[in-house]
Amino acid sequence: MPPLLLDSSGGTTYNNFVADSFGDIKSTVGAHNLSTHPRNEENTPVPRVNNSPLTFAELIELLQNQATPPAIDQINSWLSAADISRADLEPYLGFKEGNYWRHRVCRNEAVEMLVICWRPGQKTPIHDHNGSHGVVRVQEGLMWETIFVYDDERGLCYKSGRECPCGEITGAEVPDIHQLGNPDVSGQDLITIHVYAPPLGVLKTYKVGSAQVETYTPNDFPT
Repeated sequence: MPPLLLDSSGGTTYNNFVADSFGDIKSTVGAHNLSTHPRNEENTPVPRVNNSPLTFAELIELLQNQATPPAIDQINSWLSAADISRADLEPYLGFKEGNYWRHRVCRNEAVEMLVICWRPGQKTPIHDHNGSHGVVRVQEGLMWETIFVYDDERGLCYKSGRECPCGEITGAEVPDIHQLGNPDVSGQDLITIHVYAPPLGVLKTYKVGSAQVETYTPNDFPT
């Protein structure tokens, strides 16, 4: 299945958005279980009143109550319904030079949420999520996303690219190969909110025109 909301019609295409390293993760809230194998229990929803928007605290509680990985459509719905302010994210904000910075909000066996902060020009390597699906909400700034396909004979090939402005929500099913980042011409910082189910483990990384596939495990507790 192709990634959700990733058609490039009406968007700005680009094909030179390349990086070579993942950002570190700053753990603001302690991890619970780091296993990506969920328990076989039913998920517990947070009660809603009159379809009111989710607060950020309610979104965290909802995710922490999940016992099995929620579907990508469900995650998309939650992030779309959430009312999240800059003040809500303040404990998870921090930028650094050289690479983007990942800040963990919550994580259990079924799902995790990160806030990622990007200076202009910072971006991920080309990667997939190796069995996890994910949804990204652009909270502030402008995000570029490039989609790739893997061909057994030609290796990794460019497919499409698009701009994701503030407020955009985009997600990727399995399999997916893409690259995200803050274009150096944006002139502004980028803040994104990411939800992955199950939590990310070992990721695969790729290079355009190459059949070589490497692996990478994000460091949850960098020093």
